[in-house]
Amino acid sequence: MEKKSQIHSSLKVLLVTDIERAKVFYSDVLGCEVTDWWVIRDDFTGLAIKLLQANDPKDVKPNPPAKGVEHGFDVYCYVEDWQSLDELYLEFKEKGAAIAIEPWVDENNGPWKEFAVKDVDGYCIAFGGTDGY
Repeated sequence: MEKKSQIHSSLKVLLVTDIERAKVFYSDVLGCEVTDWWVIRDDFTGLAIKLLQANDPKDVKPNPPAKGVEHGFDVYCYVEDWQSLDELYLEFKEKGAAIAIEPWVDENNGPWKEFAVKDVDGYCIAFGGTDGY
């Protein structure tokens, strides 16, 4: 008997220092739909985050880098193809996003192309994928 799928999406929960400032960033810079409950782009199967106001700014803790890498990732978004990746990069850059990692290609894995931005609390949001394979 074939097992039916039970989970259709998930989202990341991020504590933020200033909920209103974070909502403006995700709306104006990353082009997300922003409500009182979440920020999403390309529906819940795309970028989906729940922002929560931290009790204390010290509670906001972006992930540290893993061993051997320069940046820690807090959210990773897989893209459809490199054209989509390049379009996102240009859109975010034009809107003033802080680019944490410029687009680059890892020829040994895929090849895989990615870039990353940092939000107003220092969370690193990466975008990457293969070229439609």
